[in-house]
Formats: sequence, structure tokens, C-alpha cells
Amino acid sequence: MEQKPTGNRPQNRKMIDKERRKKRRRITAIVGAGIVAVVLGTAFAAVYTSSKSPSGGNPLDNIITAMVGAPEENILLIGNNARNPAGPLDLGTGGGQADILMIAHVDPKQHKVVLISIPRNVLFAQPQFNNPIPKIKSMFFIGAQLNPNQAAQLSVAAVQQLTGMKINHWIVTDFNGFQDAVNAVGGVRVDVPGRLYDPLHSGANLYPGWQTLNGQQALAFIRIRQNEASSTVRVNDFQRMDAEAQVLEALKHKLLSPGTDITSLGGLMATWKKDIATDMNTQDLTALAADLLGAKVDHVTLGNVGDSMQIASAPLPGINQENYITGAYYDVLSPEHIYAMLKPYGSTGSSMGLPPLPSPSNVPVQVYGSQIVVNELKAAGYPVTWMGAGNGTYPVQIMYPSGDIEWGFAVGRTLATGNGIVEPGSPDPNAVVVYSQ
Repeated sequence: MEQKPTGNRPQNRKMIDKERRKKRRRITAIVGAGIVAVVLGTAFAAVYTSSKSPSGGNPLDNIITAMVGAPEENILLIGNNARNPAGPLDLGTGGGQADILMIAHVDPKQHKVVLISIPRNVLFAQPQFNNPIPKIKSMFFIGAQLNPNQAAQLSVAAVQQLTGMKINHWIVTDFNGFQDAVNAVGGVRVDVPGRLYDPLHSGANLYPGWQTLNGQQALAFIRIRQNEASSTVRVNDFQRMDAEAQVLEALKHKLLSPGTDITSLGGLMATWKKDIATDMNTQDLTALAADLLGAKVDHVTLGNVGDSMQIASAPLPGINQENYITGAYYDVLSPEHIYAMLKPYGSTGSSMGLPPLPSPSNVPVQVYGSQIVVNELKAAGYPVTWMGAGNGTYPVQIMYPSGDIEWGFAVGRTLATGNGIVEPGSPDPNAVVVYSQ
């Protein structure tokens, strides 16, 4: 739709605001189950080896020395958000997407584990599939509909492409797996960072400070990203991913500390059998248990909240079978940044299957609104023209010339507001037009 550069917002602003309200109302289906899977695997191995050891104490102490010097490996943890699934790889009555994607990079030589959180909303090309909202989490849903079930395999392939890291094994679990595991160990002790209150979505109702959470409370603690009690604490996916790592560390400490009698945790065995799917055998799990016992755990997250933007419906060649992306919130990451971050862990490169972002110097920008936006774009190297004041009703709106969606992505990533909209229909066919407060 052609627009005249009057300095006011385009006429579709009501539609944009409506989408924003829908986003706020949407019940978030975020599962914390995936983060516990590797710990359950470790516990399973520990219980297994305990049952075969006539001596007392933690049997894993006897095999740690043998594991020193073992090769590094990467285990993909997947949290399936399906409702009432028949098993962790099934779609159930709703959901069925990988709302948790986390790589456990295990380094036996350094006796260290690095948890790498992958945002579930990463824009990820799926040219061979009919998926109108192409996010990396959707690969699980697509694979679960194939015969035989390929949910884990498609997720692994996508994560390997995104990160450039070889995935050696995978573990999948769901809501039930998380709650059952936490309850089986008698709860987990975590430091709640602030007042958390979300009665409509996650059900969280927690107060600040150290406390022991049962399975239901721990699930709410991990899921919450719409906190009515605060505008800064636990209000986005990236803070949620930090909470996942926090709970995983608490579970590891509870299960693998020398004073824990893991042979008495029979509930973990039952949880493993009904709530967990994996390609790891008992030998793999035993080795993992030895690697994790006493290991240091670090956490890194790919991207940040500034990578999030609302992308309006538009043509995008190669994104799916239709070559058309449906409007939604996506995280548009930088392959260069991913590779730099993950190279120490074996990455050989990163790709989301998207066209490369242009150099800022090749993207003319016209700005209606804030001089701060003008200065920020100029500092990044864009040729910028200030066109006058805007009407200030939307934080930032980025309109690119039709066919140049990568221009919009580039400007969106530079401004990094976390809630801007990127859409086609620039009133100038040779420039990106930005409307800002």
C-alpha cells in the first residue's frame, strides 16, 4: 500500500496495535521440562549403577577417573509443550512444539558443562515444508507428524544448522516430566529474583528469596514471562531461559551431591520411563553421570531481547514452500555473532537459511520522529535523513521497500527495541522509512 511521507503513521496502525494486544493476551505455552531431562538421565544412570554396586556411597565416584579425557559431546535438550501427549514425542491435544531448545555441551577434560539456550522464536527457513510461521521450535511439530516420528531428528538438524555444532544425542520430555522429577527429589531450592505473579498464564505466585519449590511451583517459576507484579522481572523469553539454567543447576546439585541417596529416588525411574524419550543407552547415561558429578555449569544464551521484532506478513523467498512469511513475533539472530560465541565449543559456522543482511552503508533510511533514532542509525553507518516529527503512537515502525525485507531486518536489529514492527510498503521505493516516538 502506497503511503505519502507525511510524518504520520500508516493507516494500518490499528491492525498493528490489535496484534500487539493479541500478543499480550496470548496464553504462553512455555515448558520448562527440557532442562530437567539431562539430570534425569544422570539420575537414571546413577540408580542403575547403584543397583549393581555392593559398596555403599555414590557409585559414580568410582568411574570419574575413567571418564577424564573422554571427548566433548553435545546433547540437545528438548521440551515439548504438548497438552496430554501419549508420550514425550507426541503432539497430544494441543501445542506440540519445542518450547525449550538447549544444548548441554559436556567437556570431561575441563569437568565443565555449558548450557546453550536457543530462543524458541528464532526465524528459521524451512523451504521443504508448508509452515506459515517458520520458527525453529516448529521443526519438532513438523517432525512429529511424519511416519515414523521425526520430531527429535528434525530438531537436531535445525539446531546443528543454526549453531554449527554437532549434536551427539538428544533427550525430550514434557510438562509431566518436569513436575514429576521435581516432586521425586522433594523439590528444588532456588533464589526467586523478585515478586512473580501471573494467575492467568503460568499460575506463578511467588515471593522473593531462597525457597524450595515443588513441581507445580517450579514449572510456574520457569514458564512465567508475563509478570503482573513487575515490568522488569521475568517479562521476556530471555529471562525465562536464565531461570531454566538456574533450575537445572539446582536439580543437578540436589541429585548429584555426595550426601544424596539416589538409590532411594524410585520415582525418578518411573518418571524416566513414562516422561522421557532419548537416543542414549545406559552406557551413554552412565558416562554422562560421571561427567556431571561435581562439574561446573555455565550458561550462555544465543541473542537477546533486542533481536525480537514483529514481522508483518510478506513474501520471503526460500522461507517455506509458499515463499511467504505470516506475521508474528520472531527473533532474528546474527549468524556471525552465533559463530563467534560458539566457536570455542566447536561451531563451524551458523545459518538460519536467510538472505545475508546488507551493509548499513547500502541501506538509505528516512526517519520520522526521534532524533535519538537518527543518531543511533547514523552511528551504525546508515545514510539517514531526518524527515520531521512522528505522531508518537508506536515505539518504532520499520517500513522497507517491497522485495527488500533484509533491509528491514537489518534496521530492526540495529534499533533492537524488542517490540518494533518490520513490514513492507515503504513510501519511498529506495529507502527504509522509520516512524518512531
